[in-house]
Amino acid sequence: MSIHENIAAIEKQLQHTHCQLIAVTKTKPVEMLKEAYDAGCKQFGENKVQEMQEKQPLLPSDIQWHLIGHLQTNKVKYIAPFVALIHSVDSLKLLEEIDKQAAKNNRTIKCLLQLFIAQEETKFGLSFEEAEELISSAAIENLKHIQIVGLMGMATFTEDQNQIRNEFRSLKQFFEKLKNTSLPSNVQMQELSMGMSGDYEIAIEEGSTLIRVGSAIFGSR
Repeated sequence: MSIHENIAAIEKQLQHTHCQLIAVTKTKPVEMLKEAYDAGCKQFGENKVQEMQEKQPLLPSDIQWHLIGHLQTNKVKYIAPFVALIHSVDSLKLLEEIDKQAAKNNRTIKCLLQLFIAQEETKFGLSFEEAEELISSAAIENLKHIQIVGLMGMATFTEDQNQIRNEFRSLKQFFEKLKNTSLPSNVQMQELSMGMSGDYEIAIEEGSTLIRVGSAIFGSR
């Protein structure tokens, strides 16, 4: 199947849901990204700052760029002028740096808090308790150039669909719990980023609003 056909098939699955597709374009050449764009994809996700920074000027300006990989504070300045959403915020220190760089660029940058829901040590993220502490800390109120708009999580890489479903479900329940508490003015629970090529169908069923799909669009590397 072509990139065009793959995107059309996924978009069909997203009909009648509140979920949007982010095409994960890491390691893919600009030509492939142009194909995805021509197929109607306007949201691209990159893992690495340098790659995003290199591709962004070569592609149409109406693309929304999502940083989905681990972000180091010293790299924020390179994407602050244009990034649409940072999915992988896992510390107050990182939020403060994003706020600082957003201010320099006269913008407000949207962020998701990355939660650790998998049973794998290799994944980054906050525990539910840490996320609650972060959101309720006085320091958050002082950040005028960021907006926390939801949560992101990655399920365990496993064949066990029940485990994946339970991990997504736990994140959705936490999302709903936060949604129903009083939050600072710059925190809103709107987006739930969960689901990748291998498990996005389960994620859609469990209430994801953003799926991050690479190999199911572009083929495996």
